[in-house]
Amino acid sequence: MSKKLFLLDAMALVYRAYYALIRNPRLTSKGRNTNAQFGFTTTLYDLINKEKPTHLAVAFDTEAPTERHTDFVAYKANRQEAPEDLLDALPDIKRIIQGFNIPVVEVDGYEADDVIGTLAWEAEAAGYEVFMVTPDKDYGQLVTDKVFIYKPPYMGNKEEILGPKEVCEKWSIPSVDRVIDILGLMGDAVDNIPGIAGVGEKTAAKLLAEYGTLENVLANAASIKGALGEKVRAGADNAILSKKLATIITNVPVEFHEENFRLKEWNIPELVALFTDLEFKTLGKRILGDAFGGTGVVEAPPPPTRGGKKAAAPTGQLDMFGAPAEAGSTKTGSMEAGPAEGAAAAGTAEDGAEPGDDTPLIADKNIHNTPHEYILVQTPEEIDALVKQLIKKEEICFDTETTGTDPNEAELVGMSFAIKPGQGWYVPAPKEQDAAKKLLEKFKPLFSKKEIRWVGQNLKYDLIMLKWYATGLDGDIFDTMLAHYVIEPEGRRNMDYLSNKFLGYEPVHIEELIGKKGKNQGNMRDVPYEKIKDYAAEDADITLQLKQVFAPMLKEKAVEEVFQKVENPLVKVLVDMEYEGIRVDEAFLNDYSKELDREAREAEERVYKHAGVRFNLASPKQLGEVLFEKLQLDPKAKKTKTGQYATGEDVLLKHSGHQIVDDILAFRELTKLKSTYVDALPGMINRKTGRVHTSYNQAVAVTGRLSSNNPNLQNIPVRTDRGKEIRKAFIPRDSDHVLVSADYSQIELRIVAAISGDPAMCEAFRLGKDIHTATAARVYNKAEDEITKVERYKAKSVNFGIIYGQSAFGLADNLKISRTEAKEIIDNYKRQFAGIQRYMDDTINFAKENGYVETLMGRKRWLRDIHSANFTVRGFAERNAINSPIQGTAADMIKLAMTRIHEAFRQERFRSRMILQVHDELVFDAPRDEVERIKPVILECMQGALPLPNSVPVIAEVGFGENWLEAH
Repeated sequence: MSKKLFLLDAMALVYRAYYALIRNPRLTSKGRNTNAQFGFTTTLYDLINKEKPTHLAVAFDTEAPTERHTDFVAYKANRQEAPEDLLDALPDIKRIIQGFNIPVVEVDGYEADDVIGTLAWEAEAAGYEVFMVTPDKDYGQLVTDKVFIYKPPYMGNKEEILGPKEVCEKWSIPSVDRVIDILGLMGDAVDNIPGIAGVGEKTAAKLLAEYGTLENVLANAASIKGALGEKVRAGADNAILSKKLATIITNVPVEFHEENFRLKEWNIPELVALFTDLEFKTLGKRILGDAFGGTGVVEAPPPPTRGGKKAAAPTGQLDMFGAPAEAGSTKTGSMEAGPAEGAAAAGTAEDGAEPGDDTPLIADKNIHNTPHEYILVQTPEEIDALVKQLIKKEEICFDTETTGTDPNEAELVGMSFAIKPGQGWYVPAPKEQDAAKKLLEKFKPLFSKKEIRWVGQNLKYDLIMLKWYATGLDGDIFDTMLAHYVIEPEGRRNMDYLSNKFLGYEPVHIEELIGKKGKNQGNMRDVPYEKIKDYAAEDADITLQLKQVFAPMLKEKAVEEVFQKVENPLVKVLVDMEYEGIRVDEAFLNDYSKELDREAREAEERVYKHAGVRFNLASPKQLGEVLFEKLQLDPKAKKTKTGQYATGEDVLLKHSGHQIVDDILAFRELTKLKSTYVDALPGMINRKTGRVHTSYNQAVAVTGRLSSNNPNLQNIPVRTDRGKEIRKAFIPRDSDHVLVSADYSQIELRIVAAISGDPAMCEAFRLGKDIHTATAARVYNKAEDEITKVERYKAKSVNFGIIYGQSAFGLADNLKISRTEAKEIIDNYKRQFAGIQRYMDDTINFAKENGYVETLMGRKRWLRDIHSANFTVRGFAERNAINSPIQGTAADMIKLAMTRIHEAFRQERFRSRMILQVHDELVFDAPRDEVERIKPVILECMQGALPLPNSVPVIAEVGFGENWLEAH
């Protein structure tokens, strides 16, 4: 067997792991951010599991200064402070490495790359293949025929292995020893290595191609003409210093001892203790198997599930089916409703969490060591007695067991009830629909009693299920998932997780009843009554106990109003909307699919004609070579880290106007629309109803916004004519109905004006002016009737961009203008609308003093990183501080409006139904003879849902038509 040594650059991998998950931090039940620990552990285990190294070591920097710091005081001086959470992770990471029995190598006075360089060459001499595990480009100088750079998989990309050939191609150099010459000439901004001012990578490669080495470039500086020659002559000393700084030392006082670096048996007790402390439940089971209290090693473990509503990872295109909801949408009381938590389940890079890795191991209580009384209720006499007992109560916890994840498709298996901790009842339901309905008839006096408050976890699922059996719960509700959502908007809210965290109790797992996920997994109908009884009654019992924990917390956190007035009442509104669904025109979609396919083929052929060669248009590598080598579209074209040209949409848009680029963009749009939307929608039609029933996620977005999946309505494109056509597929139920669309007008800008109190912006809205024209008039110091379309467009970009932290650089890039002009526009904007800047400053200061920001309704966003010394992390928190009150208030407003409309329609006995919510828009399926009657009701409810301060008016607009596009 060949000897393979892997040397890991610890800090490079730790930083990468931390920032990969920064938008979806993994927080333990104690509030610790474990991004770095989780990402590093996953990388290390996957590397061991996949690459099968025989030897391995991890190198760290030390705090001791190196010779580079002596030579150049400013070496790495521009690096910002490491995030506090990252520094806090380092002791854990060293313990993890030691738990795997892997040596940690660090030498005072030297950096990790020096240690790795020395060990790599020593090991090569001893007959090893060596892989330096790092994303750092400087290591290119070390590669040989036996020494490689190994870049682990990252952000959806596969691992990369770079040898001499790949390194030379990347830098356009003849041999790897020229890497330090390149770095000497161009410098390295990350490490504050100066290089020669004004010389970049391409210029450096060009100089080396002509003169061979950095020293020869400097020796011939006098003959280099023009501005470049002046730069080289002026920067000669910096170039020599920079080459030395960039040179990795390969004679560090460290030795490669073969046995020390050989992979050994892991320290299982240490890893168990660590993974328990870090709450890596699924990752721990995956790595340690039974030793971690699991049931064996699971390479791709399923998400945690409960009963019939299991958390299922989505399939198909995420743009249509929706990035899966966080655990906020899951329910643990009868097969978790909703998809697997976070982007992780879909394999996206934003959340490195394992699917289901969401239950901290802090629980010491479970069904086996906790007193309980769970009762099976089957006979008519037992059912009558239960109803008689329950109907006297003011508060009851309720849960259903079902056969599937979609309440519009699943069947009822049973119901559970609880009224005090430690006690619960389970009532099994017959398989036959009519018999099940007769069973539910016995509960009608209970369900219809309005004085009862019903407690549940993700009650929306249960209520939709009951609706299919012609019943419901008439009383008020208390949803524990939503309570936790307003208490802690970020993080997980799966019932198992909540039980562990707040009750110290580990519930029974679904796999114990129906087996592991896969073709052999059963469903809840397969489970004997005695076994399902404990599982189901426990769910109701635990949920009731969670309610008792959350109710006082709502008061303590001062979020009771947003819970009681915004979130809880919306549940029954969403139940009716999801149950109703919307009709889809399959014939239109089939025809449109053919049309898109034809247009895509035509665009593809035009691309080949312009290129003068046929190639794989779906290959970024081949496309980049055609555009930037064959056609020379951009001599300054940038390459990705993989060494190929960047050809993403953002890059191509900068070159729009070139016919080949326009045709490429058209081809991409056409193929995406066809596969992701047009061809996908027919497969989502419910077999029972012939309609599409989207599922709304009420407790996912930290801002309070609703999201949806199956289909993800928010992602249906509206910015292009071809994309808008998809809305034609959504149609009324029959020829006697039309679709009605109601949309808020510029609601976020109105909220900005209202909460900032900026006089100029408030006045513009009060006078009914076009806000972008009014803004442009002030920014450009012109009369409003003199403003051009271009000026209005620029003002619009500033209006929407500035509150989201857009810089002059971002505005310039967006508008294709100079940074000077962009800065001037922003400066003028801030002078004319000083109240906006004051709002941003005051909001950040409030967040720093209080640790949170809030909406007009009191919805809070907690900002744990607002004091971070790392400006990237702190800046992210500051942008959230500014944005959250705006987006959150808009979310609260439309949720309030939906509840008001739902109630108004009920009171007026309208036959019209609210069926869709997308961003700031509501869609209704209305009888033609009701349209004029419902329009004023909709407008009144929307415009009066949440009055804004400073007398800023809220405006909504209503339209109708034969399809969604026409109505909008």
